[in-house]
Amino acid sequence: MVDIESIRYLYEPVHPHWFYCKRAESRETWIPFSSKDSQELEETFNSGVTKAVIATEGGRYDVHLAERKRYPVYWEQAATEVRRCTWFYKGDKDNRYVPYTEDIGDQLEEAYMIALTLDEWKNKLEFSSGETFILHNPKLMVQYQPAAVPDDWGSLPVDPIRPRTVKRGIENLSIEVPAGEPSQVDHLVFMVHGIGPACDLRFRSIIQCVNDFRTASQNLLQTHFKMAQEEQKIGRVEFLPVNWHSALHGDATGVDKDIQRITLPSISRLRHFTNETLLDLFFYNSPTYCQTIVDTVAREVNRLYILFRERNPGFEGGISIAGHSLGSLILFDLLTNQGDTVRTKSDTEKRGVQEDLKTVKDFLEKLGLSEYLSVLEKEKVDLEALALCTENDLKEMGIPLGARKKICHHMKSRGKAQQSAWDPSAQGALDSMDFTVNKSQEDKQLSRPLSNSSVSSVNYEHFDVGIGQVSINYPHLVFEPKAFFAFGSPIGMFLTVRGLKRIDPNYSFPTCKSFYNIYHPFDPVAYRIEPMIVPDMEFEPMLIPHHKGRKRMHLELKDSLTRMSADLKNNLLGSLRTAWHSFTRIQTPVLPLEAGPEGAAKATASKEEKEEHRAEDSSSPMKEEELDINVGMLNGGRRIDYVLQEKPIESFNEYLFALQSHLCYWESEDTALLVLKEIYQELGFVLEQP
Repeated sequence: MVDIESIRYLYEPVHPHWFYCKRAESRETWIPFSSKDSQELEETFNSGVTKAVIATEGGRYDVHLAERKRYPVYWEQAATEVRRCTWFYKGDKDNRYVPYTEDIGDQLEEAYMIALTLDEWKNKLEFSSGETFILHNPKLMVQYQPAAVPDDWGSLPVDPIRPRTVKRGIENLSIEVPAGEPSQVDHLVFMVHGIGPACDLRFRSIIQCVNDFRTASQNLLQTHFKMAQEEQKIGRVEFLPVNWHSALHGDATGVDKDIQRITLPSISRLRHFTNETLLDLFFYNSPTYCQTIVDTVAREVNRLYILFRERNPGFEGGISIAGHSLGSLILFDLLTNQGDTVRTKSDTEKRGVQEDLKTVKDFLEKLGLSEYLSVLEKEKVDLEALALCTENDLKEMGIPLGARKKICHHMKSRGKAQQSAWDPSAQGALDSMDFTVNKSQEDKQLSRPLSNSSVSSVNYEHFDVGIGQVSINYPHLVFEPKAFFAFGSPIGMFLTVRGLKRIDPNYSFPTCKSFYNIYHPFDPVAYRIEPMIVPDMEFEPMLIPHHKGRKRMHLELKDSLTRMSADLKNNLLGSLRTAWHSFTRIQTPVLPLEAGPEGAAKATASKEEKEEHRAEDSSSPMKEEELDINVGMLNGGRRIDYVLQEKPIESFNEYLFALQSHLCYWESEDTALLVLKEIYQELGFVLEQP
């Protein structure tokens, strides 16, 4: 008889690990929680607290232990099942091990303990569902599924049902379990998507794409900021998605139903794709739906910020915003108009200047020019129209020079006073406007640049037709972002189409001091910003280094071949030039003896130095990084345009990868590294090259 007491020590309880179920395309995949989250869940489970709620995955999901459900915190998503897992199986068609339910796992663990302590193996363990388990030994355990039921004709399935491999404990599985995210959050970034509900070629949502970007950033922190992380000087950067598409196309607006009624029935799939994606561009240029989009983005960003602060009361880091495609344009317009909403005065105080003079009569009486009231009334000029009149317009009405000067001067002063009522920092805004020289006053209005001291970028309400940014009310963000990152952005194109020919170098966002325009060289939607600030200079954008080194090998090879061809060309031209000079050289008198060989040598040497210097100047152009380029204050005097390096396969056909290049930013480690570099550089941490 076996002495149970003597061998009981061989048995060790299994170490449970917590998993959650991820559903995609009617398939279930069980993902392990990080070691940190699983340990916290297990400790809470063992404590006996039944209605506990545990924050997991950096606080982005809450797990309700009693329900065994996992709920998202910051966005709307279906709850997923959570399971305390001890035993796993894998069938022939399974790519990874699947955990058993907790009841089956407990029964298998009890049978395993008895078999191990009594050393009695190969016993059958049958369940009411018809499944049979056989524990051959601690390393070999299988599950036999119920026998196949014959169909109506009495035939059985052709493929026999093979037994499943059974494993005990997660340590016996080839599953990579993450350690867990640091609790400390150094920076918060809100990411706004572009057109359509899908953000990449796999038609994934903004939530999934931001998850990939967050994962890439966490991996880069471990490799490029390794020392700072090991010393626990830095934590992590949190990225949260901002979804506005569902609000625009939801039942509240009813726009989808209206569009569907007028959509043709032919090529239905293509028309559905157009209605879901491309129409967002037209919606943003509509006053009605543009207001909905801007309100949704601002409201969602503010909601996420307040909720994050409530859940992280000790957070003291900065906040940045990032936008992809149309999302970057939405954020640009929001930031440009933030100065209009940061107010503490009452509405009466804001309108105080405007209430002084309500009519042209009051204005002229104040200036002592009442005799010209009839002239203005004849032309139907009210106070608003008078503000738009130039001195030439007043001259054509027959108003003399002195009166014209007085009216123009006071209207200009009144404009300054109105701006000061909204923003005390706007004194001198009209004087600092930098107008591009054109033939007419209307052209001057269209080419007005973004002014540093002006609250809004361009006074689009000044236009008689619907050119430029639509006239809507821009809501206020409850925080001031540190930086704005634009991915694959059409901002430059939209500003140009709106009539903005250049940006004042002194202009900066009212509440954000950093702006980075990041794009792929083959992105068909992306446009540059720097040429609008410095139109008289031609220079290349800043090349974003590869996250594993400086340049990709094929780009290095291309540069080397370019330099080699330039050197060969210059050497060939130099040889031809020397031969030509030798044939056409004019005979000169022989130098005096005292100056003889030395003078001739100096002359020859001087000539050769000039030729070499000329060849060097033509063969080695100045490097981009050596140029002292002033691109204005939009990014605090630093460069704005940053270009990614294309992959070797992309360089074969840029048209083939054009669409992919516009959607590559979510998985781009180079993009994520640039964002991390700029964030942590402000905190005093320098990037480490592994």
